[in-house]
Amino acid sequence: MTIGSALGVTSLLVVATAANLPVFFVGWALAGFAMAATFYQPAFAALTRWWAPDHIRALTIVTLAGGLASTVFAPLTALLADHLSWRHTYLVLAAILATLTIPAHALALRAPWPDAPPTTAHVDTGESRTERSRPFLLLAAAFTLSAFTMYAVVVALVPLLMERGYTTNQAAWALGLGGVGQTLGRALYAALARRTAVTVRTTILIALGGLTTAAFAAVSGPYALLVAVSIAAGMVRGNLTLLQATAVTDRWGTAHYGRLSGLLAAPATTAAALAPFAGAALAAPLGGYSHLFVFLAAISMIAASTAVWTSPDTDNQARSE
Repeated sequence: MTIGSALGVTSLLVVATAANLPVFFVGWALAGFAMAATFYQPAFAALTRWWAPDHIRALTIVTLAGGLASTVFAPLTALLADHLSWRHTYLVLAAILATLTIPAHALALRAPWPDAPPTTAHVDTGESRTERSRPFLLLAAAFTLSAFTMYAVVVALVPLLMERGYTTNQAAWALGLGGVGQTLGRALYAALARRTAVTVRTTILIALGGLTTAAFAAVSGPYALLVAVSIAAGMVRGNLTLLQATAVTDRWGTAHYGRLSGLLAAPATTAAALAPFAGAALAAPLGGYSHLFVFLAAISMIAASTAVWTSPDTDNQARSE
């Protein structure tokens, strides 16, 4: 994470000083590597090993702080951009990133790496066997479809509302309040985890993502109701972040968490990266953003139906039969 922080600073410096578009793209590609090294996945791996079996509490605290990042830095960046050129804005952000994150990662994250805890008897401890199992592959498929719809919805919400006659400012507020709902949803995840089995929880949350997406397609107003739907959708997204963070430990234990969670996240992250482009490309042939949201809701429901079959116990039973 220290190397990733340094690479993040470098990427912003490249973006700020780019003399042409190819160099600008290189800067953002470097930023992608930096994000892979510093965002949720490596943090989740560290917290799961350090804090298990109380890792849900630790994960929740980190994601609550992470969820506030856009709330804090979006207005700060806008303020900087009002007084500085875009290049100087990136330079200031690079300085903030270097000052806050490099020392924090280099000096604070130095707790000894504990031994992997023993796995329970019913958990398959074979790493390669787990990643080839039917529940793991179906879980990866469910998360990939869910991530595609989730990120497509976030990006397409503003054009959807503008298509319905709302102003850019109103659309931005609806999107921002959805971020507030995301933070609130994460605060509720621990209680949900105590009351539901992992497969049931996975299916319900992905299905709720589909229902809130369908609600965007069905509800054209009033504006307050759309904001309420946005907050509800944000709460679901917040829970889905923690659902993915605990998906491996809840099913297969913590012995190979880093590798298995990385394999699980890779296709979902790819789908999330492609979702904004795909959503924009599909809107026109589907007949507008309302129809796009209907299509995305259907994909979420397919993901939810896939999630039903992601219990390792089901797979073990099938093999024994």
